[in-house]
Amino acid sequence: VQLQASGGGLVQTGGSLRLSCAASGRTFRPYTTAWFRQAPGKEREFVSSISWSGDSSVYADAVKGRFTISRDDAKQAVYLQMSDLKIEDTAVYYCAVAPRYRATPTASRSYDFWGQGTLVTVSS
Repeated sequence: VQLQASGGGLVQTGGSLRLSCAASGRTFRPYTTAWFRQAPGKEREFVSSISWSGDSSVYADAVKGRFTISRDDAKQAVYLQMSDLKIEDTAVYYCAVAPRYRATPTASRSYDFWGQGTLVTVSS
């Protein structure tokens, strides 16, 4: 599975961005997919995940109510709609898939394939 994250950029506080995670490979299967982020000098942290079926999603407390994860399997893509962005949302955002799980794990060790990351910078 190859993953390509895109959609990052520079935005002011209170603004919005939509990140995309495009999957490719010989045979596409809808896997549980998550977004993680890593801010400068900090460890990678869980942001949100969506189950393979799309009927279950989980959010970190820091983004709950502001971010929405969704998937479009016809386009082989998972999205992260980010609204009301804050300075502390500045980070490189990574998407990842967990072929071994049907639920929505939050631990990075559960995810076997990772995209290259896309930078989100929120300025005041």
